Amino acid sequence: MHVTHDPAAAVSPTIDFNSFLAVDIRVGTIVDAKPFPEARKPAWRLWIDFGPAIGVRKSSARITENHPLETLVGQQVAAVVNFPPRQIGPVVSEVLTLGFPDAEGKVVLVQPSKPVPNGGRLF
Repeated sequence: MHVTHDPAAAVSPTIDFNSFLAVDIRVGTIVDAKPFPEARKPAWRLWIDFGPAIGVRKSSARITENHPLETLVGQQVAAVVNFPPRQIGPVVSEVLTLGFPDAEGKVVLVQPSKPVPNGGRLF
């Protein structure tokens, strides 16, 4: 799924601004988090509140190494909200929760540096 985790990788081909605008990245607050033992790779099931216009959406996130389950509720995260739902085992993931790889390639969540309103769009 991921192209590369190599920080020295070349930049992807240039896109136009409209291509960037087509990807709807919003901020939301994790309102529930549960184990996902059926996943092939360790993951958590997340319920993220994106505010009244979008509501609560589900996500499967492989963030277990850097984000203990008991610390997730209440955290704000960034996610792509306009990809089609994806079946992951018995779960439908409705949004793609975003992160960057750490030095070992484990996901670190993309989060605002201070609280912002749920549903805010990245620009």
